[in-house]
Order: sequence, then structure tokens, then C-alpha cells
Amino acid sequence: MTDRTALAIDYIEQCRQRIDAELDRSIRQDSASERLQETMRYSVLGGGKRIRPALCLAAARAVGSDEETALVPACALELIHAYSLVHDDLPAMDDDDLRRGRPTAHIAFDEASAILAGDALQALAFSLLASAPELTDTQRIAMITKLAQASGHAGMVGGQAIDLESVGIKLNLDQLETMHRHKTGALIEASVDLGASTSATVSQEQREALANYARTLGLAFQVQDDLLDIEGDTAIIGKRQGSDAAKAKPTYPALLGLDGAREHLAALLSQAHRALDSFGAEAEPLRAMADYVVTRNH
Repeated sequence: MTDRTALAIDYIEQCRQRIDAELDRSIRQDSASERLQETMRYSVLGGGKRIRPALCLAAARAVGSDEETALVPACALELIHAYSLVHDDLPAMDDDDLRRGRPTAHIAFDEASAILAGDALQALAFSLLASAPELTDTQRIAMITKLAQASGHAGMVGGQAIDLESVGIKLNLDQLETMHRHKTGALIEASVDLGASTSATVSQEQREALANYARTLGLAFQVQDDLLDIEGDTAIIGKRQGSDAAKAKPTYPALLGLDGAREHLAALLSQAHRALDSFGAEAEPLRAMADYVVTRNH
């Protein structure tokens, strides 16, 4: 383990503790149904790496903003991510029975509860952003717009639609990366953008550099996910090893081979680091998280 990877693990764990406490508080607010609230808590608080909220906090730090200002946006990002996983696992979608080492929400509860929990988590994310006390009205509107675009038909949901349409079809590299820039990358890009948006003095040059970093990191994240689907251990990665191959999904190893996928991953990591060349020590957590993303085992 490199020093940077160790730094990333420590940083993510610190972020997890802050994020989980805030998420727990937010979900415990009044609910019309105890079962719905239980399903929401199960889906959000039952593990997870918390990479997206950590990226949000790290981006805020990189532009000189107080990480506390980014806490609510970070929670909103994790709520959107959790909702997407609940819905992706449904029988009509990826039909998975294991997530984060536990039965998926529709297995642990039932399909209707899982659908409703996903709906509620998405609504809660935007509700939190709309009332974030540390943000100005201008910041709230900009963040809500960005997150809606990143999670909707032009972003994550659109990418999932492409994914479902592409089962059994061989995509070329451009097509594969278009799919993953939407399905996985859009929310990662939004995570960095929302963190940067907490600063009133962030420059256009900084925004562009961070956008390049996030775009590259989103692709690298997916390459490593595809490699773990082949080489990972179900007990460690928390979902069924080999599930993508079993469903004939287009992946980087299927297109490039294992060695080619690893070479592509290394090139993406290099690009992510170069994107941060204009930043100083304040961006070290972002650099460390790039190393972590490409070496993680789950």
C-alpha cells in the first residue's frame, strides 16, 4: 500500500463518520411509514465506500473552502448514489441479490419497498440541498441543477438505459466510455463540481482542471470495477463476482483484454494526476483518492 493510498483510506474513513451521522439524522426525520424509513436506512447506512461524498469534501478543500460547507451536498450525492443502487438491483434492471455484502433491498424487504425507498432517497437528496443552511441561494440553485442533470436522463439514468440496451452487444471503446461517462462518471463529476461550488472565489481555471480530473477518475473507477468483476472475491467486493460477464455486459476487459484494461487504467490515473498539477498540497486528498480508486479491492 502506498502512502497516498493509506492517506485516502484514512480520509475516506473520516468523511464516512461525518457523512453517516448526517445521513442517519436526515433519514430519521418524520416519515409516513416506518417500513419505508427502515428500508431507506438499510439501503444507505449498510456499508459503502462513500467515495462520492469524500470527493465532494476533498474538492471543497482543494479550492480553499471549509469542508463543513460541503457536508450537505456530500450527503445529497450519497443519497442519489444509494437510490441508484437500489433501483439498479431490481429484477427489472440488473436483478442482483447481493449489495455491499448483504441482500439487496428488494430481497431484504420486498420489491415495492425497494422502489419506494429509492424514490424517497432521491427526493430527500434535493430537499437537503434546497435547504442547506451553509449555502447561498445561488449556490443551492446551481447545485440542484447540476445534480439533477448528472442523475437524470442526460447523466446516470441515461447511462443505465444504454447499459441495459447494450447487453450482448459488443461496443467499441468510444461507445463504452460514452456509456460509463453517463452511468458512473456523471455522478463522480458532479461530486467534484458540487465541492468546488462551495467556494465563492473558485476560478474558471480551477473548475476546468477539476472537471478534467473528475472525468478521468470516473472512467478509471469503472475500469477497476470491471476488473474486480473478473478478479475480485465476492466476500470482499460485496456483490456477485462475475455477474457482468454472466449477463454478457460490455466491459473494458471484454473489449481490451485484462492486460489492455490494466494499461488503460494506468493511463487514466496518470491523466487524473496531471489534471491537478496546478494545485498545491490542498489537493492531496484528491490525488490520494485517485490512487485508491485504481487499487481498491472492493
